[in-house]
Amino acid sequence: MKKHYLLLKLLPLLFLTLFMSCKEEKTEIVQVEEQQQEEEFKVIAYYTPSTGKIDEETVDQLDQIIFSFLHLQGNELAFDEAEDSRSLAYLTSLKRQNPNLEVLVSLGGWGGCETCSEVFSKTEGRKDFAISVKDLLEEYNADGIDLDWEYPVVEGFPGHLFQPQDRENFTALVAQLRETLGEDPEISFAAGGFDDYLKRAVEWEKIMPLLDNVNLMSYDMVNGGSAKTGHHTALYSTPEQPLSTDRAIKFLDSIGVPREKIILGAAFYARTWEEVESTTNGLYQTGKFKNSVLYKDLEKFEEENPGFKRYWDTIARAPYSYNANKKIFATYDDSLSVAEKTQYVIDKNLGGIMFWQLSGDKKEDGLLDVIHSIKIR
Repeated sequence: MKKHYLLLKLLPLLFLTLFMSCKEEKTEIVQVEEQQQEEEFKVIAYYTPSTGKIDEETVDQLDQIIFSFLHLQGNELAFDEAEDSRSLAYLTSLKRQNPNLEVLVSLGGWGGCETCSEVFSKTEGRKDFAISVKDLLEEYNADGIDLDWEYPVVEGFPGHLFQPQDRENFTALVAQLRETLGEDPEISFAAGGFDDYLKRAVEWEKIMPLLDNVNLMSYDMVNGGSAKTGHHTALYSTPEQPLSTDRAIKFLDSIGVPREKIILGAAFYARTWEEVESTTNGLYQTGKFKNSVLYKDLEKFEEENPGFKRYWDTIARAPYSYNANKKIFATYDDSLSVAEKTQYVIDKNLGGIMFWQLSGDKKEDGLLDVIHSIKIR
């Protein structure tokens, strides 16, 4: 009788112990899953030498920094000036602070790939380039290369050669790089977010198995060559503007590009137009491109041109501003749109988020802080 009595007294304690054990195990599983999600979510910053030193908090928030840009000298990847090489050495030194940080070098940029079509059309050109990349990565302890050829096949910078065979030559270039560099170094490329590029410029099914990331430039969808305003970095399509981040992501998904290799782009800068009439607060109206403004300077720009009002497009999930007094229109990413893009990456199981460029962010309460806060919550 006493044994039964003792057992009855001990049962609640046993159930409580089992419950707490299961709860702790579940908590540990959730924590592991959250840690894995953080590790799989890359935050990538494009960096130019004008950015200067990076503070410790920022370094810790980044998974990858891409030095921009190096260019072709003959067939080889080369710095434009000695200061650039010192900047790259500085970036790779940051890996002592953040051992998980990767530093890549980027070829090209807008207007920076004048001879790419010609050089990469030849086997010798591709081999020489790949060897020069390997030598440079080893010399500076860098982790890989990002190809920012704007653009193979389709027209990019005015006057630069583009030709149909660029498509196959880009595949051959990527294959040569992977063969020369081996399996470990990172290879990525910056892809245009507009339909013509996505459908014609590269052989997705052949290159993606060889690449770590595609950095989708889901900005400049309305660029400086446009005579009409719009959202240059819209998350979703609107009836008036089909081009959007979501449209590009859906296309890549439909042709089998692995989601975990897709890096969504955010803009740390605004584009502005002048001579824009007030209909729909300047949105989707004719105008004359004025300039680009770094995100950190946008408030100052608006203060220097009194009369700006800010608006939010509930369909595109994008902000814009209009100055009726001076007829100036501005399109950009802000904390709200970047927050939605970051959550979109998480919801769609994409590889992460990148942005052009680091120097455009505010020193305090910037867009990178928004990305980081959503990534870790």
